[in-house]
Amino acid sequence: MTDPLAEIVTLLQPEARFSKIVGAAGPWRVRRTEAGRPFYCAVLEGVCRLAADGQEPIALQVGDFALIPAAYGFAMSSLAPMASNVADSTPISLGDNEFRLGLPDGPPDVVLLVGYCHFASPDAALLVSLLPQLVHVRGESRLATLVKLVGEESRGLRPAREVVLARLLEVLLIEALRSTARTTASPGLLCGLADGRLAPAIRHMHADPARPWTVALLAQAAALSRSAFFERFRHVVGVSPMEYLLSWRMALAKRQLRNGEGGIAEIAERVGYSSASTFSVAFSRHVGLPPAHYARKYQGKRESTSSEEAFPAA
Repeated sequence: MTDPLAEIVTLLQPEARFSKIVGAAGPWRVRRTEAGRPFYCAVLEGVCRLAADGQEPIALQVGDFALIPAAYGFAMSSLAPMASNVADSTPISLGDNEFRLGLPDGPPDVVLLVGYCHFASPDAALLVSLLPQLVHVRGESRLATLVKLVGEESRGLRPAREVVLARLLEVLLIEALRSTARTTASPGLLCGLADGRLAPAIRHMHADPARPWTVALLAQAAALSRSAFFERFRHVVGVSPMEYLLSWRMALAKRQLRNGEGGIAEIAERVGYSSASTFSVAFSRHVGLPPAHYARKYQGKRESTSSEEAFPAA
């Protein structure tokens, strides 16, 4: 059976673009407002507090990993938060990508690896909408081992450190999503995969997107009544079954169009449409461009990139 999480991760193409080590002592607080960049934090030592927009504040402890797939606003602070009328802390650079917050001297109360990652897929916004707003993993030995390795690599001066660190962080992100599939309570695909009744239906949609699925057929796969399945899916995943199926079909179609994997009619059939015209109407409504225009747009980008690689600027 197809693994939906593996497919989502493959389409997202996660990359660790930036990370730094932050030590803090005493009272401290930093706040950030981001344009949707995925933010992550691994606690290497001590404890701290994370408050993301729209989420209850949580206490992070050593070995924890937190990921906000589309951060628009969040604050991190000492466990006892500073008064709201006190100015936020200013990070002090210690060199070699390490920073200090709060009291400048003495051993830190908490040491964090924080950074931003990048989802290279043009469909990132669509796919991120299927993930929880906050991924928080605790008590997972595999993930704790990865956090430890990332911390050691960040502090070391070994050859090819940046290359190794980037790969470790990518594995850490994937492992966090995989672990969250078993523990999340926030609506999204991961929560759906953790639901014993809904997971078979989601896997069926991914394994055979071309099949003319109906709510009744998917409910049968979930061993639930049609109404019970519909309500449970919408509550757990955050969208209706047919909305999810449409989003997944469009993500697959866009990838195939970008990669030139066949003509419009062939791609339409692969993602569940009986004719090229029906597919074109659905695609245009969902994406804002007819499939042929979308394919030409990305073909032009690939050719431009190839030209730049062949003739780099002096």
